[in-house]
Amino acid sequence: MSVAERGSALAGCRRWWTLAIGLIHLSGAAAFAASPDWLTAHDTEIRELVGRMTLEEKVGQMTQPELGALAGPGDIRSLFLGSVLSGGNSDPAGGNGVREWTATYEACQREALETRLRIPILYGIDAVHGHNNVLGAVIFPHQIGLGCTRDAALVEKVAQTTANEMRATGIQWTFAPCLAVPKDIRWGRTYEGFSEDPAIVSELGAAAVRGFQGAKLGGPDSVVACAKHFVADGGTTFGTAPTGGLLDQGDARIDEKTLRETHLAPYRAAINAGVATIMPSYSSWQGVKCSGNKALLTGLLKKELGFEGFLISDYNAIDQLVPPTGPVSGLTGDNAPGQVETPNYKKCIEISINAGMDMVMVTKRYPEFIRLLQELVREGAVPMARIDDAVTRILRVKFAQGLLNERAALKPSPLARKAFGSPAHREIARQAVRQSLVLLKNNEMKALPLKSDAKRILVAGRGADDLGTQCGGWTIDWQGRRGAVTTGGTTILAALRKAFDAGTTIDYSPDGSGANGADVAVVVVGEAPYAEMHGDRADLSLSAEDVQTVANVKAAGLPVVVVVLSGRPLLLDGVADSADALVAAWLPGTEGDGIADILTGTHSPTGKLSFAWPVRANAPSGGKAPTQSPPIFPMGFGLGY
Repeated sequence: MSVAERGSALAGCRRWWTLAIGLIHLSGAAAFAASPDWLTAHDTEIRELVGRMTLEEKVGQMTQPELGALAGPGDIRSLFLGSVLSGGNSDPAGGNGVREWTATYEACQREALETRLRIPILYGIDAVHGHNNVLGAVIFPHQIGLGCTRDAALVEKVAQTTANEMRATGIQWTFAPCLAVPKDIRWGRTYEGFSEDPAIVSELGAAAVRGFQGAKLGGPDSVVACAKHFVADGGTTFGTAPTGGLLDQGDARIDEKTLRETHLAPYRAAINAGVATIMPSYSSWQGVKCSGNKALLTGLLKKELGFEGFLISDYNAIDQLVPPTGPVSGLTGDNAPGQVETPNYKKCIEISINAGMDMVMVTKRYPEFIRLLQELVREGAVPMARIDDAVTRILRVKFAQGLLNERAALKPSPLARKAFGSPAHREIARQAVRQSLVLLKNNEMKALPLKSDAKRILVAGRGADDLGTQCGGWTIDWQGRRGAVTTGGTTILAALRKAFDAGTTIDYSPDGSGANGADVAVVVVGEAPYAEMHGDRADLSLSAEDVQTVANVKAAGLPVVVVVLSGRPLLLDGVADSADALVAAWLPGTEGDGIADILTGTHSPTGKLSFAWPVRANAPSGGKAPTQSPPIFPMGFGLGY
């Protein structure tokens, strides 16, 4: 054996020794959370049902392909599939409206009801800030903005409204809420976290679970929630991401105390709130992938925390458990189009299922997954008891949702269809927007609120009239996109024009030119849309274009209000000094009227920063988190009028 081979073998031994030690440590602690009784209320019926199932039917229940990867809906029937998902770009072939989504859901459900045991499917989707894959849906602020509201009742209402819009299409499972506690804002998923403070994440995450699921999950307006990504996905070390990336899917090189006190805390709260499903992370803890870590999935989550629901893997995540010997084809993020090609797929399945994974998001490899898992059971590599446990957990959620004992729960809700995208739902989103905004600066109260008798207001910046930028990632497309997003809604420019009467002229200039003669300027700066891996950035500075736009307006000598649209605090440099007023608007979604409510003084700003705001552009260098320097605005900061 060469030196390199010996080194690789020793590294592998160290990783598995870490796993073994972790199992000893984690399983020895006292239990401090438990799922609610209603998740196990049907266990007698479930035992009888599992006893009648064949191995093929059991493995089918554990399999979740993507809609776009299905050879045809008939595979749901022939392979006894337990679930189907639509990823960020996996839309119905006939279109992307409510009717097309409903028809697709119903077609899939019909196939499931033609199987021998007539077990319905759970249909999963990333409804992370509204039913955001569907045209016409109300898009709410991303969670970073909701964290600034500090309003658990509002977060619960947002989740409840999202669930209602989901049930308009029949879909009854959302991969939300994200319970990450982001500790490095260069991470592209920062906006999916409520806060850097685990106490805030715990409170608001539990509220979201209650909003999605209702009191006991079953009901015409409830959907299954999914806490993700277990665990410490927000604590990965800079530069540890696979294939030379920065943070996403990286390694959390933290001790057990930090793991428990910071990153585990929100999951305790979610389990106590009754969350029915949990998604393990792509990322690793101390070098061991979470999707294959028995210490975390079985020892900590199921045994110690008493979680009685089921675990669903992330998109093709189990493929990463054994290092690939072949090339990477495509991406491996949530709902990405490709996957890692590896001849060790069977070993990946064995590791993950034995670690405690119950259902696997396999996308296009579902026939291979089903065949190989059956082989593993027949060979004794995966015990039948582990299969029965997984299927029992899946059926618990289906029974609790009413899919097996209340056939009406299978159908889209006519009442929800009428309310989909309604003014009432948009008013809830508008409230969420205005409560999420944080006023960071307002020199002598002169720039804000905007004066109602202003003769001319200049609105500048690309983001001011761009609904796609306003909504961010996970909006119709996985990565989101700039420009008009056909979900309905109001841009900041349109909202300001509605807010002022005919006596005030509202002009728009993307580059900030033409400011002379205006009473005040509102300049919208920020980030283009992105999701997860594509959002990892070493440099969080504003674009040169945005900086120049502010400079163009400032040169006219009028008061300047800067509104920042972003998925995290950005390094503002001289822009913060140039601004007479500065507002963090995050990624507010479709209801720009909520921003106008604050800018015009109809409502006073109440938002408080959920993350500290870094001070200088060189802060992220050297692999250190940008908030390690004293921040320009501390977490919890926020002005009022």
